[in-house]
Amino acid sequence: MEKDQVYKEKREKHDASLAELQQLKTTNGEKIAGLENQIADLNTEYSEVVQNTQPIIDGFDGLMARINALGELPWFPSFFIFLLFPAIETSPIIAKLLAPKGEYDVKLEEQESILSSWVAQKVAQRQLIVSTDGDINQKIYEDLKGEEELYGYKKQKAEELLRLQADKFHEIQVKNL
Repeated sequence: MEKDQVYKEKREKHDASLAELQQLKTTNGEKIAGLENQIADLNTEYSEVVQNTQPIIDGFDGLMARINALGELPWFPSFFIFLLFPAIETSPIIAKLLAPKGEYDVKLEEQESILSSWVAQKVAQRQLIVSTDGDINQKIYEDLKGEEELYGYKKQKAEELLRLQADKFHEIQVKNL
C-alpha cells in the first residue's frame, strides 16, 4: 500500500512537471516566432535603407578622387599647393627666429649661465681635491719610506710569506711523485 501512495505522489509530480514543460514550450515557441518576425522585419528595413543610401555613397568622391583631381590640375596651382605645406610646417620656426628676445629667453639664458657656472665650480673643486689628496699621499709615503721599523716589519712578513709558499710548493711536488 505504501508503495502505491509513493508511486502516486511521484506520478503526480512527474505529470505536473510535464505539463509545466509543455506550457513553457508553447510560450517560448510563441516568443521565438515573434522574435523571428522582428528579425525578418529589421532585415527588410535594413536592405531598403541600404538601397536608398547607396546612390548617395557612390556619389561621394573619396581621397583617390581628390588625388586624381590634383594630378589633373595645371602645373602652377599644383606647385603652389605643394609649396603651401612646407610653408605651414615651417612658419612657427621662422616666427620664433624673427621675434625679438623676450622675457622667457632672458630668464632661460640666466638659468643656463647659473648652471654652467655651478658645474665649472664643482669641476674646479674636484680637481683641487684630487690634487691635494695626491700631494698628501705623496708626503705620507715619503715619510714612511724612512721608517726602519716599518721596513723591518714588512720584510719579516714578506719572508714568512715566501717560506710558506715554498713549503706548500714542496708538499705538492712530493705528493705528485
